Amino acid sequence: MPTSDGALAGIRVVDLSRVLAGPLCTQMLADHGAEVIKVEPPAGDETRGWGPPFLGDGTSAYFNGLNRNKRNIVLDLAAPEGQATLGRLLEDADVLVENFKAGTLAKWGFDDDHLRRVYPRLVHSRITGFGVDGPRGSAPGYDAILQAYAGLMSINGDSDGPALRVGVPIVDMVTGMLSFSGIMLALHERHRSGHGQLVDNTLLDTAVTLLHPHSATWLASGQVPERTGSAHPTIAPYDTFATRDGPLFLGVGNDRQFRDLVDVLGKPELADDPRFVTNPDRVINRAELSAIVGALLAEHEREALGARLLERGVPSSPVHDVGETLTDPQVLHRDMVVSDGDYRGIGIPIKLTRTPGSVRTPPRQRGADTADVLRELDGS
Repeated sequence: MPTSDGALAGIRVVDLSRVLAGPLCTQMLADHGAEVIKVEPPAGDETRGWGPPFLGDGTSAYFNGLNRNKRNIVLDLAAPEGQATLGRLLEDADVLVENFKAGTLAKWGFDDDHLRRVYPRLVHSRITGFGVDGPRGSAPGYDAILQAYAGLMSINGDSDGPALRVGVPIVDMVTGMLSFSGIMLALHERHRSGHGQLVDNTLLDTAVTLLHPHSATWLASGQVPERTGSAHPTIAPYDTFATRDGPLFLGVGNDRQFRDLVDVLGKPELADDPRFVTNPDRVINRAELSAIVGALLAEHEREALGARLLERGVPSSPVHDVGETLTDPQVLHRDMVVSDGDYRGIGIPIKLTRTPGSVRTPPRQRGADTADVLRELDGS
């Protein structure tokens, strides 16, 4: 595989994870130069079959978006031979990432005490749904389950409709990013102590963290938040509105922005209306304000109006679909869509000026590097 001079060059990662949170974490490590060896079971990472769509080599688009820049080997970790090979891999590894159910690694001979004793410099990133102990410890966790369990669904959706799942696996994705951050912290601390440690991330902890500002509201007042659709519970106008040619989102965060909004809409006197002078006034009178602003916006075309609002510093945006986003000039300018031969993927969001990340190889076929990695372990 092509080498990298990225920020994490020289770091070796053994990736036992599958599905989303772990593979996203290890892809971020790989993008920034770490050597990541993805270990798949004989049956493969289940997301290889999560389609359609599938690419020409039979790989699902889902898997393709999470596993670039990694070497790939197949080990049967339930068998003694696979366990022995894993032990040899860990001898030279800096990081182990896994998201097995509690007790699985221990069953294979790699419990926490063993890892600390035999591989004292190893940073062990463990990702679980609820943790490994406590009243719900060891229970399986999936993104949508945690969205329901931790209250995220309860605040997502219209006030008169059902609770809804966020349209992306947000808990899994943020957990992967927090795991990446935790690994960076542990590697940094290892320079001082010489020792690795366990990085313990759960989907539950992530989902609870994502509840802000609703969690802060409940902690301060005991008030259970209600669903508000696209509207913000404590800011107005902050919502989606119809224009002549499509929806436009407004995010008016302060009184100056509101004054500029109504000036652009030709109704500057609204800024001095006692119902709307301050943000608390506007939140209390949200329904009346939304009706007035909605009627004014309906007279405009969204691109032209959006440009005028941005000139005045009023945050707004057309509501883009995914295709519009991935062909947007600013998205392309930021290199957030990458192409290399047959591979197309999302770009690298952490941009370093001196040691930038890079996309070097597409996701590998299952077991494509098994023979090479085993030869390296044997020193041949």
